[in-house]
Parts: sequence; structure tokens; C-alpha cells
Amino acid sequence: MTVVRHKRSDRLLVAVGFPLLGALAGWLVKLLANWAASWPWVPWEGPVDLINNAPEPWVTVVSLLVGLTAGIVIVFLAEHDYVTVTIEHDRVTVARGNSTQRVPRTAVHGVFADAKRLVVLGARGEELAVQNKSEGADLPGNRLLADAFRAHGYPWLPGGDPYEGDYKRWVEDMPGQPVGSNALFKARERALEKDDKKNVAELREELAKLGVVVRDTDKRQWWRRVQSGDGTAAA
Repeated sequence: MTVVRHKRSDRLLVAVGFPLLGALAGWLVKLLANWAASWPWVPWEGPVDLINNAPEPWVTVVSLLVGLTAGIVIVFLAEHDYVTVTIEHDRVTVARGNSTQRVPRTAVHGVFADAKRLVVLGARGEELAVQNKSEGADLPGNRLLADAFRAHGYPWLPGGDPYEGDYKRWVEDMPGQPVGSNALFKARERALEKDDKKNVAELREELAKLGVVVRDTDKRQWWRRVQSGDGTAAA
């Protein structure tokens, strides 16, 4: 079994660095408030006066603690977005936060990764497991993933997505879409505009149930149909 995730040194750097940077930011805010008090006019006069009138050392301690807490929150958010890939002889497990995707080896017909996605493909070109950076996923390095999948004999695709040329940009009411997919695309477009990563991911899964594979480029949706059993695009 091989477990691939971000290097421990990188995660440690985030875990230590962000709380320290947060504390530093809190201290700088306190200094900025002291400096701003000398200006003839300053926005947010109330908060500035509150900071300057608070007794020392409490105002400095509180500023440091607020910044430190903000840094710790960022660390927890980063940990939630890290993707962990576990590769075994009989299955692949892709986990992120509270989400876990398991794919039996017999169903895997290709695996690839690029700068933004990790994808496990099935026999018909369907995405059995996928992690997208556009949906908040923080992927391990491509080299680590490639070496691990190859070591276990999985079909790694160094050229990337073999269906690259099949994608079409989604346009509302364009022909060839499965029944019901247009409404999902429109809802997903709104979610992309709002940067609502949870709904973006959930609506991608709903489209997958209709035999549609979707990916995003600069908040634009591109799609293709999975293949039918005879190797043609599903009707």
C-alpha cells in the first residue's frame, strides 16, 4: 500500500507559518492603529480609538491572539482541502476532508493528473474519482502520484486526458445534451460565478449520473458524453 499526500515538511511549514504570520499581522494592525490616531482624519475611527484607548499590555496580547487564531483557522482549512490518495493492489481511495471515493482496481482503465485535476477513468471514459483544484482540492505533486500508481501497476496516462479533444463548451440549450442536463449546467454556472465550491462539486456529480463529464476553465464549463457499451458516445 502506498499513501500519497503533501510532503510533511510542506504541511509543517503551513502549520507553523500561518499562525506566526497571523500573530505578526495582529501586531502590525495594532501599530497601524497607533499611527493612524495621529492622522487628521481616519476611516473606522471607532475601532482605531478603541485599540488606542485599551490598556497595555492587554491590547498587544489580544492583537497577537486574534492574529494567531486567524492563522490557526487557515491551517485547519488547508488540512481539510489536502487530498490523500491511497493506492492498494485491489483498489484506489481518494480522500479529501469528509469525502472519500473508492474505486476497485478492476474498474480502473486510466489515471492522469495535470496542474488542476486528478482523475481515475473507467472503461467508458467516465470519471470514477476526480479531484479538482477549482473545487478547492489541494493536490499532491504529479510526480509523486505518477510514481505511486506506476509502482502498483495501474495504467498511468502521462499524456493527460485521452478525451481532451471530445470536450465542447457548454452553451445554454445547445443540442446533444441529455434530458435534464441543461438545468444542472445553468445552476452550476451560477455556483461557479459565486465561487460556491460545494455546489459546483455536487452538480458535477449530478451531471455524471446523466453520463456527462464536465470540467472548468476560467469559470467556463466544458463537457463531453461518456461512451456507450459499443464505444460510441452515449445517446
